[in-house]
Amino acid sequence: MKKTKARQAIIETLAAAKVPLTAAAIYESLSVSADQATVYRNLHLLEDEGLAESFILHCADHGTERYYTAAADPAEGVHAHRHWFHCEKCHTFTDLGSCKISDLVSAYETQYGISVRTHTLYLTGICAKCG
Repeated sequence: MKKTKARQAIIETLAAAKVPLTAAAIYESLSVSADQATVYRNLHLLEDEGLAESFILHCADHGTERYYTAAADPAEGVHAHRHWFHCEKCHTFTDLGSCKISDLVSAYETQYGISVRTHTLYLTGICAKCG
């Protein structure tokens, strides 16, 4: 895959992010010139190449959005696959740490004769600050 300036800037933005980002947030934070269509095309390509992950979250206050994170790639020094908690009141994300359900996924694979390529887990509710 060719590393254009925009693509490299998107990869760097995702790798540096402490929380999942929307495409609009990525677009606004880029240090290089790129239009929104370029950002969306590159995010789709990065997902196809396994360099980014996304999930769709519905928030009563903010609507339905797709959020992006850097995919696990130890060779590149990118963080491991993560799970998230989303506060419905303050709309913040809490990193729940690296994936802890791989044993459950393996059990499903064995039980049902399937091969899981990827999974997404996020929890929603009220954070301690808003509770």
